[in-house]
Amino acid sequence: MNRICILGGGFGGLYTAVELSRHPWSSPPQITIVDQGERFVFLPLLYELLTGEMEDWEVAPRYRDLVVDLSRLREDWSLQFRQGQVQHIDPETRQVQLQDGEVIEYDCVVLALGGDTPLQIVPGAAEYAYPFRQLGDARRLRMALETWEGQDPDQPIRLAVAGAGASGVELACKLADRLGPRGRIQVIERGTSILGSFSEASSQAAAQALAERSIPVALNTEVVQIGSDHLQVRSRDREEIQTEFVEGVLWTVGLQVPQVVQQLSLPKDPQGRLRVLPTLQVEDHPEIFALGDLAAVIDAAGNAVPASAQAAYQQAGYCAWNLWAQITAERPLLPFRYNNLGEMLSLGMDTAVLSGLGMNLTGPMGYLARRLIYLVRMPTLDHQLRVGWNWMLKPMVLELTRWLDPAQT
Repeated sequence: MNRICILGGGFGGLYTAVELSRHPWSSPPQITIVDQGERFVFLPLLYELLTGEMEDWEVAPRYRDLVVDLSRLREDWSLQFRQGQVQHIDPETRQVQLQDGEVIEYDCVVLALGGDTPLQIVPGAAEYAYPFRQLGDARRLRMALETWEGQDPDQPIRLAVAGAGASGVELACKLADRLGPRGRIQVIERGTSILGSFSEASSQAAAQALAERSIPVALNTEVVQIGSDHLQVRSRDREEIQTEFVEGVLWTVGLQVPQVVQQLSLPKDPQGRLRVLPTLQVEDHPEIFALGDLAAVIDAAGNAVPASAQAAYQQAGYCAWNLWAQITAERPLLPFRYNNLGEMLSLGMDTAVLSGLGMNLTGPMGYLARRLIYLVRMPTLDHQLRVGWNWMLKPMVLELTRWLDPAQT
């Protein structure tokens, strides 16, 4: 039995396992998914946890539940999940060592560990800033918000969001809608514009959403230090450093390759990402596949592939096909072809922008379209049904509650 080890259970890793289950195996492989968390996190919907629009189990189902869902698809399937921190990867012996000492042997390995938030580039960020990439980050920020909201109601809640990419913009809008008049939110960006790589339609919709919520954006400005109740910023046009007092700093700046990947003696680009062929195999190592944030992917058309959830989702399908083709020798391996399906951004509660495929939807219609698209992209049919039913049931329960007790409206 061939052994496939998938390191990382995000969009790249988990969806590779999902796609592998759909191929016609005469002798199905033994597949092991390894992730440091117990839950898969649907990152584009993580922001909804701050506003109560969604619940933790919807955005972050447990891996073990998803494995059960996938195992129902075929009785001969051998799929297991291991929760643990990857300590070392040995391409020579084809072994993965976890922090608890467990060793997993493989015939093929998929490196899909994602990226880490770089908190060491600014003094104080590791101690005081709030990153936002994991379920634990959302829970920590949610607890902090509850603490700030429980203090003197006449005092404003001042927050700074470092980074005006998609994460920064979405966070700022969600927080503004949650905090209402008490919120004093600003966005700080080193570059010359917000959403630098996004379309003009998305950027304009985001700028309007920020303006409607009175969220100022300081462009050409960098954070130089973060404290427990303040941050220091400097405009790139002048050397003067300004101190601003805040309750918290949200850190959405940059991405770095995980340490365990940095330690590998494999071909890398200047950013430390693994160099891969269009088939998503690491150069000179056909048994090692790499995708997502840690891979420098050049697709079949010669274009650099962005580090995004959409790209990782598409790479998973190709990775699964190429694993199947390599192991069974029944079909040729396929070079990855990235298909840009557009952009989606949440711009507050009950509003979003969807731009792409000839459509531009903003506001409630964009919000509904975004929700439906993400619903069908959730990893298993069982989870899609559970979430979809909850989305329909929740409004009905609210309306029934209002009807039974009008005083609550």
